[in-house]
Amino acid sequence: MSDLGGALTTIDWRFVWLVVAAFLAGVLNAVAGGGSFLSFPAFLGMKMPPVEANTTNTVAIWPGQLTSIAAYWPDVRRNLRVALPMGLAGLLGGTAGAVVLLNTPQKTFMRMVPWLLLFAASTFAVSGPVTRALDRLKLKRQASAGSGEVHAPRRLPLLAATAVLSVYVGYFGAGSGFLFITLLALLGYEDIHVINALKVVANLMANGIAFVIFIVDGQVVWRLCLPAMAAAGIGGYASASLARRVPQPVLRGLVVAIGLGMAGWFFWRNS
Repeated sequence: MSDLGGALTTIDWRFVWLVVAAFLAGVLNAVAGGGSFLSFPAFLGMKMPPVEANTTNTVAIWPGQLTSIAAYWPDVRRNLRVALPMGLAGLLGGTAGAVVLLNTPQKTFMRMVPWLLLFAASTFAVSGPVTRALDRLKLKRQASAGSGEVHAPRRLPLLAATAVLSVYVGYFGAGSGFLFITLLALLGYEDIHVINALKVVANLMANGIAFVIFIVDGQVVWRLCLPAMAAAGIGGYASASLARRVPQPVLRGLVVAIGLGMAGWFFWRNS
């Protein structure tokens, strides 16, 4: 028993939780979003400076987003005239957000963490009502189109808003998927497959350029990033069966609860 107790005390349980949290983040990102609510605090729990925890988390979970492009590629290819400029806007905004993050003092970013988590969790919390409101708007537009009034999506406002939103993606990014969906729906896009495809392109490019910048700047703790990256990838792959078994409202409710809980904990920690 003493040998077992000694072995248990030598295990770095914070590292074990990091791997588990990254796995769960991969699952959540694949089926509902919000995986950073678990993985980012887990990196902070490894006694990392907050900016490095955020950059390492971004790098760890980004490769899992690549598979989304493969899943939506037929819709992306059919909408390249919008997808390409949206990707460029994502690159520009993501670059700005990443540069701002790297120039944010550690203490300042730590004070912002609970507010960023609260914003992202609140975004998920209102996703249900906002989605229903967007469905009503869609029906109204269809009725107007039936009477001869056409609502064509406006390209310039979309690209400008994508660039602005991508600044947040490059800086922190949790909850950005739903924000892109809302933006596209408000500006006139109605096909959910097209919306998801354009969302994936913008998110991937904004996070991708941040991924590159953080690596080039040497802001990634690889000894923690690589196992977390592998765990997140496995979690994303394993999420297929979970997505079929657990209702989306339950998953979103879980994400909101985790996000609000983490925000509350960081508010208490910073007080």
